[in-house]
Amino acid sequence: MSIIVKFFVAPDDTSASLALRTGPGRAFESLSFGNFDPEEAVLEWECLLSGGSFEELVEAGEPRIVAGQDDDGCVVFAISPRLSAALAYATHSRLSDAAASWTRLRAEDGEIIDTEIADVIIKDLAALVHSARRQNQSVYCWIA
Repeated sequence: MSIIVKFFVAPDDTSASLALRTGPGRAFESLSFGNFDPEEAVLEWECLLSGGSFEELVEAGEPRIVAGQDDDGCVVFAISPRLSAALAYATHSRLSDAAASWTRLRAEDGEIIDTEIADVIIKDLAALVHSARRQNQSVYCWIA
């Protein structure tokens, strides 16, 4: 389980990878959360908002690691274009439905996430995606 999760806007993978050691800091527009597995979450959100299967996304190499390794160290990964589009075009109602479904999925695995918190996470991420798209940039996630 991650302790710190920061979604942030960056112009490209190279710029995003600079956040590896210390996080996105003030150089990037960002959101901070904690105590959930964002790599698993983005796959579940993509399935909930766009369809497809979790296994297909994993086989396709999602989420795409930009910097770091998946071994207890810090990691930066990119939000997929498909999830980015789904978040950008979803209505508030659709985002709320996805948040509620996500909390049920997590509960099935014994992880309790408050529905209101899930709703805030997904809607705030959607707003960050909107901001990134207006700037012709992408959204990444830093995990520590």
